[in-house]
Amino acid sequence: MKLFDPIAIRDLALANRIVVSPMCQYSAVDGCATDWHLVHWAQMMMSGAAMFTIEATAVTAEGRISPGDLGLYDDACERAAADALARARAQCPPIAVAMQLAHAGRKGSSYAPWDGGTLIPVDAGGWVPSAPSALPHGADEAAPRALDAAGLARVRDAFADSAKRAARIGIDALELHMAHGYLLHEFLSPIANRRTDAYGGSFEHRIRYPMEVFDAVRAAWPASRPLGVRLSCTDWVDGGWDLDQSIELSRRLVAHGVDWIDASSGGVSPSQKIPVGPGYQVRFAGEIRRATGATTVAVGLITDAEQAATILAAGDADMVAMARAFLWDPRWAWHAAATLGASVTPPRQYTRAAPRNAAAVFVGAKIGQR
Repeated sequence: MKLFDPIAIRDLALANRIVVSPMCQYSAVDGCATDWHLVHWAQMMMSGAAMFTIEATAVTAEGRISPGDLGLYDDACERAAADALARARAQCPPIAVAMQLAHAGRKGSSYAPWDGGTLIPVDAGGWVPSAPSALPHGADEAAPRALDAAGLARVRDAFADSAKRAARIGIDALELHMAHGYLLHEFLSPIANRRTDAYGGSFEHRIRYPMEVFDAVRAAWPASRPLGVRLSCTDWVDGGWDLDQSIELSRRLVAHGVDWIDASSGGVSPSQKIPVGPGYQVRFAGEIRRATGATTVAVGLITDAEQAATILAAGDADMVAMARAFLWDPRWAWHAAATLGASVTPPRQYTRAAPRNAAAVFVGAKIGQR
């Protein structure tokens, strides 16, 4: 398996194994995409990756991490996303566009990272976030509201409704966010989930609601289009969610029709102790892949072409996904192709960009100059 080998997922044909991970931009207005999103999306869509993933997109207004989060929960959000996506696609080479559907849970109503990232008090324009249990993320934060039966149904249905909206605007694939301490991860983790009903306690009970949401989205989403899941494979906290549970959940998801597991980690507790280093999360993708047969995506400090190629060659994942690497170098895939002797399709206007000794990196490039 090579980095620039094609891969097909359901009816979606991808030209290589490189994915641009979702990256929150905190630049929406009332959940609606803005000109910033148009510029950002277009830049990522001409990157040479096979698939670009739109940032965590809230399925309800209260499910936003911050007031600047992108949403897909009403007609205004849908119109704005449809317009920005259509305009970006008109300027870029063909590329698959995925979207990550999310609910922030108890981490909602937060300031943007550059404004501190702490919870916004209600009297300062924030809102009371919802969660599995009335347990705050940080000890100094106000408690969220525990979801009751009606709230659980409302959020589940909101995920399905957002999936229908995503289909209407032409999204090619969806990813459900069950990671990084947001709502669906909170249900999975005993650190955040202290419920005593059918949605808390045992492993079977803690996975029940995320599985119900997955099934609702899979039923609402066209059968021909892929649906993946991002997992935090460990909380990095003793007594929390761990890799063994992630493997077992992945088995259930495979049986229910998941198309990939995006293997990340952490985010549910400030007590986490993460041994950060190059490729520090890759082993999660590899162990899940080997134990369950799931298609997996490796993430986490993957920064150079040889590293990415080695991950795939070793059978640790089927695809690699990067976020910060593409923010730093939006042409990462172009440069990886040049390093590995592969090729990508650039915008026509950029076909003369490659150095002459790397001109073959561009499919159909013409070097002529009048």
